[in-house]
Amino acid sequence: MNSRGETTAGAGDALPGLAVVIPMFNEESGAARCLAEVTAVLPALGRRCRLIVVEDGSRDRTIEVLEQARRDTDFTLVRHDGNRGYATALRTGAAEAKRQGYEYVLFMDSDLTNPPKHIVNFLPAMDGGADVIKGCRYCAGGRVEGVPFWRYIISRVGNLIVTPLFAVGVRDATNGFRCLRTEVFLSLPYRERGFASIMEELYWAKRLGCRFANVPTILYNRSQGLRGTSFSYKPATFYRYLRYALKAALVSGSPGNRPDATPAPLKKAS
Repeated sequence: MNSRGETTAGAGDALPGLAVVIPMFNEESGAARCLAEVTAVLPALGRRCRLIVVEDGSRDRTIEVLEQARRDTDFTLVRHDGNRGYATALRTGAAEAKRQGYEYVLFMDSDLTNPPKHIVNFLPAMDGGADVIKGCRYCAGGRVEGVPFWRYIISRVGNLIVTPLFAVGVRDATNGFRCLRTEVFLSLPYRERGFASIMEELYWAKRLGCRFANVPTILYNRSQGLRGTSFSYKPATFYRYLRYALKAALVSGSPGNRPDATPAPLKKAS
């Protein structure tokens, strides 16, 4: 660790740096464990790494837990003065990652339903120049464990529907455990505030001609003692997810989906 609390890696400094961005809202029960497990894996990644936590206006003791943890754990804490939503929290974290000079941002939830030890799975695709790297539960080496069967069916069927509509090679479109080139992420003109931004992200990335990659990961059920998931299993939610896949189907094939492709020049959409 250097004086700024960054994990450094000597010769690894030539590799693209990675900021792990985790939004937290009312996560007092699991915040300390999350910090400990994520920061424990970063030194072994062989490059500049940094954990950035965005405290999104929690109404419980999350901010107190985080402030106390800063005495012993090196990470960047950015605080919202109110709850601004999932997508806004990610953009805040990515903006901080850009300010600190990190080329990639990796997003994961604080409940550790995706294991921090799988962060390393994203590195080969990063070093290969991919723009959007999705953690995949439904490819070789990926799976779900302990998740209620009805939730698994909804996710599996949903991905079987939207995968051919996006047509960018992504096999787990709805997974929030993913990594993007920082400049790419910040160039996307998001409108969604909630989890549907994960699907909107793929739509805009396809329009920009990004290069996509899949890496295997495991999804675990949320541990007991944590607050319940804030994801809403309502028809309106499914519609918000599906509409971006339908819009993507109208976009011509992304050159970034070809292994030999060069990413299209990035520009901010109006």
